[in-house]
Amino acid sequence: MNPTNKFTGKRLTGLLGTTRKSRIIGAGAVFLAVCAFGAAGVAPLAPDASDLPVKSIAENLELPNLADQIAALQKDDQQFIHEEKVRPGDTLAALLTRLGVDDAAAVNFIKSDKVAKAVMQLKTGKRVQAQTDENGELQWLRASVVDGRDNPVKQISITRTGDKFSAEEAPAKLERRVEMRAREINNSLYSATDATTDGGKLPDVIVAQIIEMFSTSIDFRSDLKRGDRFNVVYETFWQDGEMVRAGRILAGEFVNRGVTYQSVWYEDPISKQGGYYTFDGKALKKAFLKSPLEFSRISSGFSMRTHPISGAWKAHKGVDFAAANGTPIRASGDGVIDFAGVQGGYGNLVSIKHWANYTTAYAHMSRFAPGLRKGSKVSQGDVIGYVGSTGWSTGAHLHYEFRVNNEAVDPMSIKVLAQAPMTPAERARFQIAAGDMSHRFALLRPTTASNMAR
Repeated sequence: MNPTNKFTGKRLTGLLGTTRKSRIIGAGAVFLAVCAFGAAGVAPLAPDASDLPVKSIAENLELPNLADQIAALQKDDQQFIHEEKVRPGDTLAALLTRLGVDDAAAVNFIKSDKVAKAVMQLKTGKRVQAQTDENGELQWLRASVVDGRDNPVKQISITRTGDKFSAEEAPAKLERRVEMRAREINNSLYSATDATTDGGKLPDVIVAQIIEMFSTSIDFRSDLKRGDRFNVVYETFWQDGEMVRAGRILAGEFVNRGVTYQSVWYEDPISKQGGYYTFDGKALKKAFLKSPLEFSRISSGFSMRTHPISGAWKAHKGVDFAAANGTPIRASGDGVIDFAGVQGGYGNLVSIKHWANYTTAYAHMSRFAPGLRKGSKVSQGDVIGYVGSTGWSTGAHLHYEFRVNNEAVDPMSIKVLAQAPMTPAERARFQIAAGDMSHRFALLRPTTASNMAR
């Protein structure tokens, strides 16, 4: 037998396998291998990059005509916007000169218009913006007028239309921002709040709120320890990219000697009543103030006494606080005005109905707070009137009554009451707000890795 036939017959069949399936697979593999070696054999080698021909191409590009562009720009009216801050001793002329304004008509208008002349009373450091044309004629001017606490209250706008000017004022528009800060105490509370490691120090008004918020749990004079830390979320208000004031603390967390204290502000959108709560919904604010006056002394307590006018021996169903005429009187708790007017021997009287069956009354006022009327809501600490001596009174003082179910009780003897508990609906809304603040605190807390490295 021919050796070639012998190999290609039985031996080749043996190499490819004995079953039909294995022979098909083996033949396919042999075919692919042959194709691969064939492609490698016929494929040309890539030329070396240095052997490739190099071709230079030169092309003339037409440059734009700058003279035409300049001429086109000169045809358009040029507008310039300037911003300056009021300097000590500034006159209107000096301020306008720095703003690039050279416009006698604008100066006369600002001096004569009752709205525009507010620009002349701006405080030092306040910003003024103005737009002028290429000749210095004023197109518009904007400035903010602030109140006694340096808060912007209205925006003054002066606008040119043709040859005439107009001025208008509108409430200042402030941008509200929510800021978060985390601090660790290494030396003192104030050195921690003044640190700028995370971009800026805490505003003084926020520091004061932190102390007030946690002072019932922490003695900031003696309890602070190196390594204590606190996180705070608060609001700030901005105008034209400049912070004008800080607002309220929205949430605070203080870790003192390993113990964590937390507080979150919540104002119910339905009832409009707000206060600070723990994260499980317990009110931190007490329901009633001990005294409706900030600084006073008790001149007559809740007891039997001889009436100073009638001379009769009778019960004195309230507490008298001696104070100067005109001293502000504060609402001792949240509630609704039930009465505001003159009532017999009480003189000028305000009665406030609180939650449940509690009522407080404030008598002998010299006058009521502006806008006070029956049905209006008041919050704890709101000024409702001023100390006087109206009705059956022998001198300036406040007669204060605390009533339960319309029965007078001694306000100095009642136990400290917590704020009114939340309703189920209020608690559900509170949990949403508290959850957001809890998430923010989680972002501010140091990571486990950083704690271990310490």
